[in-house]
Amino acid sequence: MNRLWILPAIMISAIVAGTNSANAAYCGAISYEGCSGCGGVAESDDDGVESAAGSTYTCMRTVREVVYDQVQETRYRTRNEVYYEDREIQCSRLVPETTTRKVNYTVMVPKYETRTRKINYTVCKPVYEKHQKVINYTVRRPVYETRKKTIKYTVCKPVYETHQRTINYTVKKPVYETCKKTVKYTVCKPVYETKTKKVHYTVCKPVYETRTRKVNYTTYKTVREEKVRTEQYSVCVPEQYTRTITVKGGHWETKTETVPGPVMRKRIREPGSWAFDPCTCKCVYTPGKCRTECIQCPPRTICKKVWVPTCEQKEITCTRYRRECRTRQVPYTVCRVVPECKTRTCTYRVCKMVPECRTKTCTYTVCRMVPECRTKEVAYKVCRMVCENRTKVCNYTTCKMVPECRTKEVCYKVCRMVCENRSKVCHYTTCKMVPECRTKTCTYRVCKMVPECRTRTVCETKCRRECYTKTIQVPRCRKVCEPYTVTRCVPRVVCKQVPVQVCCPVPCCPAPCGSTLLSPVKNLLKHILHGERHHGCEEGCEEASCGCETQACDC
Repeated sequence: MNRLWILPAIMISAIVAGTNSANAAYCGAISYEGCSGCGGVAESDDDGVESAAGSTYTCMRTVREVVYDQVQETRYRTRNEVYYEDREIQCSRLVPETTTRKVNYTVMVPKYETRTRKINYTVCKPVYEKHQKVINYTVRRPVYETRKKTIKYTVCKPVYETHQRTINYTVKKPVYETCKKTVKYTVCKPVYETKTKKVHYTVCKPVYETRTRKVNYTTYKTVREEKVRTEQYSVCVPEQYTRTITVKGGHWETKTETVPGPVMRKRIREPGSWAFDPCTCKCVYTPGKCRTECIQCPPRTICKKVWVPTCEQKEITCTRYRRECRTRQVPYTVCRVVPECKTRTCTYRVCKMVPECRTKTCTYTVCRMVPECRTKEVAYKVCRMVCENRTKVCNYTTCKMVPECRTKEVCYKVCRMVCENRSKVCHYTTCKMVPECRTKTCTYRVCKMVPECRTRTVCETKCRRECYTKTIQVPRCRKVCEPYTVTRCVPRVVCKQVPVQVCCPVPCCPAPCGSTLLSPVKNLLKHILHGERHHGCEEGCEEASCGCETQACDC
């Protein structure tokens, strides 16, 4: 910004100071005007366009370029690391111990004894007797008789007669005409006639008669009798005695115990890494993976109650039962069945069939055929095209009903009741209870409790406290300094020569470098604008007389 105000001032001073414009040459010239009028040869091309005759040359131009170099750099960081230390602690545990001892005890063992005794008893034995008696009775037996009678009846018998009749008719062809004619014929019409007649028949009418008779029968009466018998029975009598037993007791004790702490899971992230990203020309940090570790927590102390068993001897009072035999009088009742004869009157009914004559009127129908003349129309066809006379003989049959008398025999049955005397033998059984004395032997068992001493082995389990050493892992934390590598990009400026094609015309009026008025101005302007000093025309102009023979300037 400080150099911008110098540029207009230099331009104004150059215009005022220069009275004559110098023609441009290839060393720092601003304009090539007037070169063709200064003795230069102008060439024209095929199109008629004139161009100044000049030459093209290659010069090297300095170009600055920024290059980034990747530099590996080692850095250090601090992280926390968990490690475990082994530590021995004193613990205690209960170890069960089993001991045995013998205990004497008494049990009551039942002892059974088999005994027998005789029992007298009376039973009633039934005695059956068979009897028979004759019973006379009368029955009425039906006797059937078959009889015949003659019945006269009339039937109509049809009589058929065949007749012939000549019929004249005309036929016309091929046009047919339907005509009608009346035909007379006779039919037989049935005429029904109802008639009645009286029929005599016999029926048997039942007549009931009530009669009585006496029947002897036997009943059995139960007679109860009170008796007494002597029986023996056993009774258990209580008896007190004393014995010594062992009673298990104990008390609670409070004990302290160390319990290891729980295992906790903790998530730990591994260290990450830095990587160079060529797209952004930056280093990108990539975090490490997460893993889960188990950490043992510190132990804790707990208190718990432990039951300490004890055994004590104690005397108790027990009751046992002793069996005694006793005698008692037991009353009982004996039932005895006594037969008893009785008589009762029975009433029964007797049926007797009495014949009775009756009359009924029967109605029947008689059919009679009556001839009847009827008329009907018969249709026939007549043809008009051709007239033709024809004759035909018509046969017909007539029916005439002729009455005829007939006779038939009818069979019928007559029932007559006949009295008949009969007799039957009736068998019956009577039962008589006869008392009988019997004796039976009963076997029964008597139980007697006998004391018996026995011995048994009792197992007792006691807990014994035992101390032992246990190794646990205690987590510790420490800081660890670990190195890691970082790639860093360092910028660096590199200057290199680039070939450039320059086209510069031949100067028309060469002048000495010292006579050129704008050369210092141009050099100062280049120095201000480009910030660099060109060593071409200045050094050449000092050596050469014209100042433009050397072609090493950067135009």
